[in-house]
Amino acid sequence: MTSHLNATTAFESIPSSGLLQPPMAEPLGGDTATWTREMWATADEASSAGFWQASAGRSYWKFDYTEVIFVLEGRLIVTEDDGEAVELGPGDTAVFPTGWQGEWNIVDEMKKFYVVFP
Repeated sequence: MTSHLNATTAFESIPSSGLLQPPMAEPLGGDTATWTREMWATADEASSAGFWQASAGRSYWKFDYTEVIFVLEGRLIVTEDDGEAVELGPGDTAVFPTGWQGEWNIVDEMKKFYVVFP
């Protein structure tokens, strides 16, 4: 079955998901509020797609899955362990493969579309 959801409508109806916390990511120096609207998932929930919004803040991520993101709004600086900082903004895409570890610095509240899979 085809899943369809307008991004603007999705963000207008997203309830607060709470604060960013393990196991998703480890906050670094303060709270980061998040909102999630999953639009599709496999029966075992190993793969999913949806919309995510987060307030500004720094966090440390250890991916045990692969995530592909498309930044819709805001600005994010990602720095892989022992790597260089990469700035992402509206229109940018990025892939965080299984095993990726590093810091996300959400500079301006961001909105993204995501797809995760094993």
